Amino acid sequence: MLLTIDKVQKSYPGGRPVLRDVSLTLDQGQTLALTGESGSGKSTLLNLAAALDSFDGGEITLDGTALSPLDDAGRAALRRQSVSLVFQQFNLIPSLTVGQNLVFHARLAGREDANWTGQLAERLGLSDLLTRFPESLSGGQQQRVAIGRAMAARPKLLLADEPTGNLDETASANVLDLMLALVADTGAALLLVTHSQNIAGRLDRHAHLAGGHIA
Repeated sequence: MLLTIDKVQKSYPGGRPVLRDVSLTLDQGQTLALTGESGSGKSTLLNLAAALDSFDGGEITLDGTALSPLDDAGRAALRRQSVSLVFQQFNLIPSLTVGQNLVFHARLAGREDANWTGQLAERLGLSDLLTRFPESLSGGQQQRVAIGRAMAARPKLLLADEPTGNLDETASANVLDLMLALVADTGAALLLVTHSQNIAGRLDRHAHLAGGHIA
């Protein structure tokens, strides 16, 4: 099992619980949609799975490594080796060109591969945009760059937080098609947070978070 979330608990500052004994599993190559109302803890759970934050109880095991014993440096090293993230807000580096953004995470992970990056650029329709800067791109183009940057490192787990939330219907469908095709071709697992039942229905599995529990 690539990702195991076992009875995880997490409270907001002040003690208000947001996750109560949440359990999930995700195997290599599987895709899982996580839905729930705003404030239900979807993004919190995603951040915990990404080793971006600590939890209060339970355990998360990623690629055979338990997260709770790790310090900040250990969690960062595990993220570099196994995880990539795609966010609603794109989070591209504005001072870097499209081509430089594409290779950024792969360089950090020590897995830069010019041939693979070139394939990604072509598949994502970015080959003619490599020297441009993010501010000159449409929202759909920026999200395609973000997906390419995430996949250039060949992650075992791709985590996506409302990746089509800022896009119109056509761009949203295109971005989702590309993301699903890339994770299928590389064997990566995908955990995707979404409000859309249509998007959730296109993934292998669907979990709903409500009242701090998986319903």
